[in-house]
Amino acid sequence: MRANRKLWAAATVCVAVIAGATGCSKGEDKAADPFAGLTADAIADKAVETTKGATAFRMHGTGKTDGEEMTVEFSVDDKGNCQGTMKAPKGGSAEIVGTGGTSYMKGDDAFWKSSGGEEGASAEESDSMSALLKGRWLKMPNESGAGEGGAGAFCDLKQIVKDMDEETPRKGMTREADADVDGKPAAVLSKKDKAETTTFYVAKDAAKPYVLRVVTTGGDDPGTVDLSDFDKPVTVTVPPADQTVDMAELMKGAS
Repeated sequence: MRANRKLWAAATVCVAVIAGATGCSKGEDKAADPFAGLTADAIADKAVETTKGATAFRMHGTGKTDGEEMTVEFSVDDKGNCQGTMKAPKGGSAEIVGTGGTSYMKGDDAFWKSSGGEEGASAEESDSMSALLKGRWLKMPNESGAGEGGAGAFCDLKQIVKDMDEETPRKGMTREADADVDGKPAAVLSKKDKAETTTFYVAKDAAKPYVLRVVTTGGDDPGTVDLSDFDKPVTVTVPPADQTVDMAELMKGAS
């Protein structure tokens, strides 16, 4: 019995200690750091270049626009396919799908009432827009709003990674303590610029050090963007024609 108690006590200690700190964890050596010898700036550059080479990924982002909270979640690939959802800053939510150079957006009443019509549209005009599109998809070419926050912007993988490359500061970064992102070990890099701090979470993967998360605090555009499902194809189902409203025809009618 005494021997058994000692064995149980030893096992309890082994569970509690840090792996590699005692003889209990032989054979469980800490994984080598794939970024050993690299500066924080070099790790960030490597991560962005690797992410730019992805053929697809899923993006989940939350942030503020003009002080209003906004959320987007979508998957996109390099063939122009995308699908996801967004919650508008002024209320409501919408589904988005896109393929073959065309995007479709289906919003709820609150979404169309808060975002429908031209800037300065009356409540009556917004209500009319909401009634017309109720339960239907607005069909639009990707170039209408691509790169400007329109639905087409969600389907352009090259533009998304180009913006990431050009707009994310990667000089003068500091490596912080490592962390996990959804269970994946990540190197943490940060940079403070005046009132804004940008933090990168980079997968500790020698072969594919993807950007897993970017967090911006302070400044005019605080928010968090998570990336996952790298290189997984995106399958899109185009809405039936009888459930769509063509934006081009809608604009003709408005004019």
